[in-house]
Amino acid sequence: MRVESNFKYIYGPVYSWRLGMSLGIDPLSDKSKICNMDCVYCQLGKTVYWSHQRQDFVSVSAIIDEIKALPEMKLDYITFSGRGEPTLAANLGDMIRGIRKIRSEKIAVITNSILLDDVQVRKDLCLTDFVLAKLDACDEETLKSVDKVMQDVSFQKVVAGIKKFREDFKGKLALQIMFVAANKNFASQIAMIAADLGADEIELNTPLRPSGVEPLLPEELLEIKKFFNGQNVKTVYELERKKVVPLNERDTIKRHGNYKKQK
Repeated sequence: MRVESNFKYIYGPVYSWRLGMSLGIDPLSDKSKICNMDCVYCQLGKTVYWSHQRQDFVSVSAIIDEIKALPEMKLDYITFSGRGEPTLAANLGDMIRGIRKIRSEKIAVITNSILLDDVQVRKDLCLTDFVLAKLDACDEETLKSVDKVMQDVSFQKVVAGIKKFREDFKGKLALQIMFVAANKNFASQIAMIAADLGADEIELNTPLRPSGVEPLLPEELLEIKKFFNGQNVKTVYELERKKVVPLNERDTIKRHGNYKKQK
């Protein structure tokens, strides 16, 4: 039985093939998508508000109040994601600290990696247990064609930011790589970059929820997996996916994509 909640920033829980039972927190917005990318495969639609500057979008107290109001449930992770790039929230670190005081679950952040060259972003993310960092490209051209980043974003700075974060971070780091038609032929180059970054896990994905592009076939993703030989690799087709009844279906679809139409 679904519970229709009045939460504005909390959504799910959903069953994640990477995180298990995950409760989502959106530190940015309950309305418009706020991001510094407009990925061709984004399951949330087009970026409405482009931003590269960190600011407080939602108060820490608003997030903590909603966490305190949660009904009892079993969770593996509390995950910062939502309608845009969560590291744009300047008070992300304070949110994580506040949740640590009242919840025992592990905390994860899903990031597009753009702001990892910012020392304060790295400090905030070092407060978590698990960071899932995007790496969809192997050079400037693929970064712009697949992720459609803001003009002042440099691919080399993105890679350098991930590498620096790996040096600082004591938790689990995964590289999440979304493969679509536009970057599948660059899998070997992406794999070489990934190997140099020293992540704990490589997550090979393709958009199974409705988006602007078609997913790769299972056999295509298995062929791509071969390029990552020697790395700890998971693929979306190989791992279990479970159906979970979220607190609010509409809000979960708004922030997580239409999981009900997942392929």
